[in-house]
Amino acid sequence: MSLRNVLLAATVLALPVVAQAQPISGLYVGAGAGVNLRQESDATLSNNMTAPRTGTAEFNYGFVGVLSLGYGFGNGVRAEIEGSYRNNEVDDVSGFGLPNNARSLGSATTYGVMANALYDFDLGPGSFLTPYVGAGAGYQWVDNDVRGGVGSGNTVRIDGTDGRFAYQAIVGAAFPIAQVPGLAVTAEYRFLGTLDNEVDARRDNSAAGTAEQDNFNHSLLIGLRYAFGVTPPPPVVAPVAPAPAAAPAIARTYLVFFDFDRADLTDRARQIIAEAATNSQRAGTTRIEVSGHADRSGTPQYNQRLSERRAAAVAAELERRGVPRAAMAIQAFGESRPLVPTADGVREPQNRRVEIVLR
Repeated sequence: MSLRNVLLAATVLALPVVAQAQPISGLYVGAGAGVNLRQESDATLSNNMTAPRTGTAEFNYGFVGVLSLGYGFGNGVRAEIEGSYRNNEVDDVSGFGLPNNARSLGSATTYGVMANALYDFDLGPGSFLTPYVGAGAGYQWVDNDVRGGVGSGNTVRIDGTDGRFAYQAIVGAAFPIAQVPGLAVTAEYRFLGTLDNEVDARRDNSAAGTAEQDNFNHSLLIGLRYAFGVTPPPPVVAPVAPAPAAAPAIARTYLVFFDFDRADLTDRARQIIAEAATNSQRAGTTRIEVSGHADRSGTPQYNQRLSERRAAAVAAELERRGVPRAAMAIQAFGESRPLVPTADGVREPQNRRVEIVLR
């Protein structure tokens, strides 16, 4: 099966179970596997006895595997440590003074550790994927066993292991799985390069020498990522009617809850807003207060903007249900008025709400 078909099948299978995307906040682990293409590698053989010889090694498509441990800061920024492994069989060795009919054997393996910085793009309410980009730096070892030649007197061999500074670029997207909070399918492209490696080399039966060889890799991966501490969305609480007040006008309060870091309305939320709109018209309500709130898992500035978006979404739905905008007092309090007091940085479903008060 081709790589294109594998990617297409994985995407189709994931679509029925994807959830709304959320930024990662806290610790996560990830793993991926796929296809690696090592670019045609130029090499120069040299020793103290003969003139340098240049040539190239071409490689077949091979395997890549990646494991990562990271931390998300809740604002789209992530940092992670990654271990990776790539292996490619030799397809053709040419140059180095070899004849055109030279046989090619062997493989090349690249493995090591990288430190990556990544950024997730928030596509807004209703999005079922999170695109991301990243860059990394680290150290990779290259284990070469590259052979080419005809017979016993017309051969070249490049072997040995050498470690060098490495760098990479990452482009990908995550597709959250609704049934398992915190779990997501990932699809990525990665480019990995290292500084030129210097390994043992020999041409025919000449004195042992060295080969300087470049190393560039293109990888396509499908993987899984799990973020710890993600809780399922809380059940929507029914409207709460306060006890009768002494005043002639009795205020009625409705609570509309939201998913983490979201300002879009669920079906249950729309039902509650519809009930509030209907009751406001029946009771002849003269004032409707719409107050947005957020929990304390982000910065105060971000939570203030998020509570404003939530209040605006509820007000727009009330207006669609026939409530005049002029009858509404729309306000937002960010994380300053929690329904359930928590420490800073704690996710609390009951605090992600908009209160509708009919007076």
